[in-house]
Amino acid sequence: MQTEVVLSLGGNKGDREKLLFRAIEGLNDHFQLLKVSKIFETSAWGGVAKGDFLNQIAVISTELQPEEVLEIIQEIETDLGRTREEPWGDRTMDIDILYFGEKVINTGKLVIPHPFIEDRRFVLVPLAEVLPKKEHPISGKNTLRMLEECNDLSQVKIWKK
Repeated sequence: MQTEVVLSLGGNKGDREKLLFRAIEGLNDHFQLLKVSKIFETSAWGGVAKGDFLNQIAVISTELQPEEVLEIIQEIETDLGRTREEPWGDRTMDIDILYFGEKVINTGKLVIPHPFIEDRRFVLVPLAEVLPKKEHPISGKNTLRMLEECNDLSQVKIWKK
């Protein structure tokens, strides 16, 4: 059975645009790609990373289990030069699973829905573009409502070369 999975992609090191394109290509090699948001430029979040990020949302469809999807996206990150030196630090590519169908998962390895969706404008703005009415399976709030209530004041703008 196919499941719709929502992913957040972003990075602030290297050729950010090229790395996003390559990440989307990597996702398309493994999954059915349903939707991709525009690219947005955002300030670093969390107080650790130094440069601005390019961010994007991708919606895929898969028959794989969440742990299998996680393994594939971590391979894509690694292929694109991702190293895990510092939480919320600079990176070439970060791919997070935001939603996996309507599943709620909390294991040592995986938390779905992503625990910071409601706190991050860089996630909510592109998510509102592709899935404005998507409901959070725990809070019941849709993307537009979460964006309206978000306390994150960082600027998120459509990226232009």
